[in-house]
Amino acid sequence: MEFKNKHIKNIFSKVIEDQQLMLIELVLRGNARNRIIEVFVDGDDPVTTVECSRLSKALNNVIEEENLFEGNFRLDVSSPGVDKPLKFLRQYKKHINRTLEIIFDENAEKKKIEGKLIKIDGNLLTFLSGKKEIQLNFDQIIKAKVLISF
Repeated sequence: MEFKNKHIKNIFSKVIEDQQLMLIELVLRGNARNRIIEVFVDGDDPVTTVECSRLSKALNNVIEEENLFEGNFRLDVSSPGVDKPLKFLRQYKKHINRTLEIIFDENAEKKKIEGKLIKIDGNLLTFLSGKKEIQLNFDQIIKAKVLISF
């Protein structure tokens, strides 16, 4: 089953990349009679419902052409939403000037800050936390999520 899931993920990733988006998470739930396929995608700009609809059609076509699932299935395509952590460096660009909660590794010690992302230079991200600038290499970040401000 793990091989099949990896195969499906590879096929989906190609279709998603062709749409100029990136696969954030693929969740396969249910059983052979009632499968639920959740696809979370992101892009360099906010993902629109039109893009999700277009991608859903493309993935449906691939599922049918490749006969990836037997029986009934429900395919849900959406962006991850702000409650999901950022996974890829590419996702950070559109969050410049937004406040993030970051858990990071510093000398084998977990630390946590809230900071406004002010700059990205290669793998180096600069946050303003209070009045202090903090630079983190992307590889140091364990978990980061955007904080909602009202």
